[in-house]
Amino acid sequence: MNLLPSTGPFRPDQKEYLQGFLAGVSQRDGYGVFAGHTAHGEVTSDASQAGPNLAEPREEAVHGTPVSDLCKEELWKHQEDSLEIWGRMLEHAADDRFPDPEQTFRFRYHGLFYVAPAQNSFMLRCRIPGGALDSYQLRGLADMADTWGGGYADITTRANFQIREIAPRDITNVLIRLQELGLTSRGSGVDNVRNVTCSPTAGVDRAELLDTLPCAKGIHHYILNNRDLYGLPRKFNIAFDGGGAISTVAETNDLGFVAVRVGEGKAVEPGIYFRIELCGITGHRQFASDSGLLIEPDEAIAVAAAMLRVFAEHGDRTNRKRARLKYLVDKWGVEKFIGETQKKLAFPLIRLPREECEPRPAVIPHGHIGIYPQKQEGLNYVGVCITVGRMTVEQVRRIADLADRCGSGRIRLTVWQNLVITDVSDAKLDEVKAELVAMGFHWTTTSISGGLVACTGNTGCKWAAANTKAQSVELACYLESRLELDRPINIHFTGCPNSCAQHYMGDIGLQGVTVTKDGEKVEGYNIVMGGGFGEQQAVAKDMYKAVAYADIPPLIERVLRVYLEKREVAEDFASFTRRHEQTALLEMFSS
Repeated sequence: MNLLPSTGPFRPDQKEYLQGFLAGVSQRDGYGVFAGHTAHGEVTSDASQAGPNLAEPREEAVHGTPVSDLCKEELWKHQEDSLEIWGRMLEHAADDRFPDPEQTFRFRYHGLFYVAPAQNSFMLRCRIPGGALDSYQLRGLADMADTWGGGYADITTRANFQIREIAPRDITNVLIRLQELGLTSRGSGVDNVRNVTCSPTAGVDRAELLDTLPCAKGIHHYILNNRDLYGLPRKFNIAFDGGGAISTVAETNDLGFVAVRVGEGKAVEPGIYFRIELCGITGHRQFASDSGLLIEPDEAIAVAAAMLRVFAEHGDRTNRKRARLKYLVDKWGVEKFIGETQKKLAFPLIRLPREECEPRPAVIPHGHIGIYPQKQEGLNYVGVCITVGRMTVEQVRRIADLADRCGSGRIRLTVWQNLVITDVSDAKLDEVKAELVAMGFHWTTTSISGGLVACTGNTGCKWAAANTKAQSVELACYLESRLELDRPINIHFTGCPNSCAQHYMGDIGLQGVTVTKDGEKVEGYNIVMGGGFGEQQAVAKDMYKAVAYADIPPLIERVLRVYLEKREVAEDFASFTRRHEQTALLEMFSS
């Protein structure tokens, strides 16, 4: 009989043996000296009551949270490493079998999303830092969507790429092919850092203060190669804004690095730095706030890594509704969060008031669409209007071919669900314009289509209450056939409160809801107005609740006509709606 355990608490027979053994030892020595522990953990001198520490072991914990307190998803993560399920994915592919809820959660660590009941198939979400692709990669993604997907692909609001309608038998094929293209989907879902964004014209923008693409790639590869940065309490968004003509909307991220210039006569050397913004989460009606920190650009990866680890160690793992960074900072305060970050860094964090930095260079409204000269003489970047980010595989291939033929073969995806072709020579611009029109796109746009953003909607997401992509395109066509705007406007359609399309920062934002009309359940939206970002930053205010989609096109047309009639000279829509109280606006729009 094995009387001594290798691990775990002692059995009754083992306790009895040890108690007898130690009692014998104390009698043999003749001194009666003994110290041991009872089953309750007290120290005792009576060998008949104790043996070596018989107290029950302390409960196992995850970053200080007892296992018994973990929420369901955290318990799954604790029980098995979701990064080590390749064998299980091979089994599902071999059996052409969809996963159960627990394995559905694990598959998302590899960028595979089982999206039933919206679609009885998988969606593949990539990780493309800074949205930067070479033409061969774009062409390869088109081939994947053609061979294993639904024949189309979507550009997302994180400058990312998604392929849908993948059968379970093909899930390992797409992952292998993705890696062969030099891309990955590892950690693109659930409790991980999502695709890292940066200025889509980084490195070519004449107005930029800093090329931020190396920063986006730097933290991307740091995360991929540091296992402890997987499995955060919830998802985490990081963005780098280089101060150029196109905003990457850093203030909507958990962690935003915004390039600024500091002039002479300040507390730091003059030059270009990053300011750090914390806790953007627009689905909860909150933009990121300036932390007061000023860091050197080459410190950005270290600071991001330290902040991620503070979040991983102290974020809430018991309640997923309060597990984002915002709630940790709300609980602690910014000063404590920065203090915990400082403990993980080998260099001091520097403070400088925001007003000591020069203002950010102005963003070009809808600058993600159009033709603009690059900092490289004789070259241009072309922002292509791709309505709500959806492209057929043939269009994807033609974009790749056009980038090769007329540019350097480099493409940038943007958070506005479109793309930019860089390095187009002056002599090739007419060819690019003609080819874009021929493939169904454009290099210019009306003020409505250029600012149209829509999430996947209920045709591809189980959370969405409305068909956002189709209805947003339909609304744009309706409005463009009836009126013309001379100022840019952003209209954001999101299917649920998660706000993947960031409707609270739109001039007009629509959130999908189910509406009862004439006794029937139909698709509809709550409508907010007056949102903005950058210099126009504001959370949109509630205007209409539960409007059936069929009633929305004429309603939005009426709203825009009132705006055009009653605005001040050159006043944009956001300023117009903010100048009036909600009751006054509703009265004007209903008259």
